[in-house]
Amino acid sequence: MSAILIFMAGIAGIIAWWMARQRLTSKPWLETGLAGDAPDMRGSSATTAKVGLGIFLAVVGALFALLISAYLTRLGGADWWSIPIPKLLWVNTAALAASSVALQWAKAEARLDYGEMLNTALTVAFALAVLFLAGQVLAWRQLVSAGYVLADNPSNSFFYMITGLHGLHILGGLFVLGRTAIRARISPVLARVRLSVDLCAIYWHFMLVVWLILFALFAGWANSFVDLCRQLVS
Repeated sequence: MSAILIFMAGIAGIIAWWMARQRLTSKPWLETGLAGDAPDMRGSSATTAKVGLGIFLAVVGALFALLISAYLTRLGGADWWSIPIPKLLWVNTAALAASSVALQWAKAEARLDYGEMLNTALTVAFALAVLFLAGQVLAWRQLVSAGYVLADNPSNSFFYMITGLHGLHILGGLFVLGRTAIRARISPVLARVRLSVDLCAIYWHFMLVVWLILFALFAGWANSFVDLCRQLVS
């Protein structure tokens, strides 16, 4: 329990720092929009959208934190047999990380109003995210073929449930990313497009961090961290 409290405190600290950067204490009635921007996409609306995303990510982070807490609590059970980690997960992790980098690239291109490079970056990010999801499904198939089915033991159930939930969040993000890519192709790089790319990048970076934590958990690297937390509390 101490480990998950430290984890949740870290997530809360990161989100609080990020939301502070979005100028929560600013005076939106004094802000002005950029020339050519639509009135509804001025600074105050962009800040509101980012704060809304921050709140949503806080809820998502809390959900995964609860699942990780249950995983760590169940870890010491007598009927627990750790599921082997397919080597394909390394490739999937690299694909998701590269997708996140591509979205950061798209964010930079959107700010520079480079439409052609923006479209390329968004396409690369989308394709790599699809590759990640396809790789996750293939990893599931490999485990099932090896006899590690869902109801065999608690370790299997947790693995499929948590990775499946993470995959669903990536799938939802792909829907938004796809709409953003289409919008960027059919219209100039206006404030609405820049904001959409910015929000997608933030979401992708967050889901990458969540996946890295989950990967470390499933690989067993988190065990030493949990032991350290228990020693600090005891």
